[in-house]
Amino acid sequence: MTAGTTFHHEALFYAGEGEFAERCRDFAEEGLERDEPVLVMVGSRKLDLLRHALGQRAENVHFADMEVIGRNPARIIPEWGRFVSRQAGGGGMRGIGEPIWADRRPDELEECQLHESLINLAFASADSFRLVCPYDTAGLPAEVIAEARRSHPITSERGDPEPCGDYCGIDKAAAKFSEPLSEPPPDAFEMSVTLDGLREARGVVRRRARLAGLRERADDFVIAVNEILSNSLHHAHEDGELRIWNEPGGLVCEVRDHGLILKPLIGREEPAAGQVGGQGLWLVNLVCDLVQLRSSEDGSTVRMKMSHAA
Repeated sequence: MTAGTTFHHEALFYAGEGEFAERCRDFAEEGLERDEPVLVMVGSRKLDLLRHALGQRAENVHFADMEVIGRNPARIIPEWGRFVSRQAGGGGMRGIGEPIWADRRPDELEECQLHESLINLAFASADSFRLVCPYDTAGLPAEVIAEARRSHPITSERGDPEPCGDYCGIDKAAAKFSEPLSEPPPDAFEMSVTLDGLREARGVVRRRARLAGLRERADDFVIAVNEILSNSLHHAHEDGELRIWNEPGGLVCEVRDHGLILKPLIGREEPAAGQVGGQGLWLVNLVCDLVQLRSSEDGSTVRMKMSHAA
């Protein structure tokens, strides 16, 4: 399949590291031969494998560690957005991005799968951008591979890329965005927060964060939760519901209200220079290790997680 003039989002199914390195090398080299910029965002070990496979040609490829950038999957689309913006009007471009691997936690996996649907919406008008997302069929469960087929309009195994009959279309992004999150544990702390009660809420979050061992990260988490609570109180015009609970290695805070968010990409698009407003969730995504946002006619939920180590 030759490079087209529209966004090409492909799930590349491979089995094991050797096949990963071979097929991703071929994809990157084809781009270099066409003078197309290439950005690779995969985990640190895969970066080393691909650098070795490319040899001297690796000097012409841009590399980024997905384990750092994609720790919070909401940061991945902005990184691709910066890459695409740098190439605007310059012809074709290629990316290799692997947000999903076997060791991802269940909540991270859930957010990565939402990301894979949202990326179709984010770059629908990105001309001549070919993005390949590798999936390890030897290490990932069958249901993860099946979901990859639903979120990628193009797939490839050993042969050439071809249209995927299981692809659910661009509307899948909005559908996944409206699916509810799992319920908090029964012992989660709950409180209703008003504008006058924001200071008290900040104090509660700060104490819980320090007890959870967040140390110097506690203040950052307080700022993030306060931002979401303030937005909730301002836009939903009602009290915000705050829930807090511990998880191994960190703390979770969740804010719920009855407001409706109509933009699934909110917080995943880098604010323009000088933009007024609309930066709260963007900043929260930069601070927290995982942010999950869902919204439907039943209301909106923002779940934030912070671990001990940055």
